[in-house]
Amino acid sequence: MAAGRFFLKFISNIEEYLCEALLAFFVVLLFVQILLRQFFQYSLPWGEELATYLFVWFAYLGACVAAKMSAHNRVAFHFKFFPPIVKKVSEAFADLLWVGFNLYFAFLSYDFVFNRMNLFWKSQTIGLPMKYFYMILPIAFVLMSIRILWNNYLSLFKGVEILDPEAEELENLKRAAAAANA
Repeated sequence: MAAGRFFLKFISNIEEYLCEALLAFFVVLLFVQILLRQFFQYSLPWGEELATYLFVWFAYLGACVAAKMSAHNRVAFHFKFFPPIVKKVSEAFADLLWVGFNLYFAFLSYDFVFNRMNLFWKSQTIGLPMKYFYMILPIAFVLMSIRILWNNYLSLFKGVEILDPEAEELENLKRAAAAANA
């Protein structure tokens, strides 16, 4: 039973784990590049290119994490003036438009990566096919869509109020201030 929970937790947070690993790897890689240049007048020919690709993967997976946490930037100020049910429905409709865009972009990027991309396009210094670096596009947009739909399911059908991390932190600060003043 514990192994099942561990596996579910791992799958639920896989984007975060990958982001942490990518961030650590490309920061260490760039740090090594700096040290090699400064002290040995040498640099890894493939280091900066790989760090760039890792950063791109990190950014797209970070967008998936933000979607999971409902922390994407959006214009939501006007929703505060709506009654709660209208606010929920309006946000759900906006999210459905977002999912529609994501899925369309996932389709286009999948078509590009697997059908239209020249098989001989390779990265300059690493020599790997560019397909492997561009695969993040369909992966990220599908993952984002899944996370957005899951958050809407939790919000609309389970009644879970999903606060983005900033709103959650503001609530904690308000509670702490109220407790300090009491």
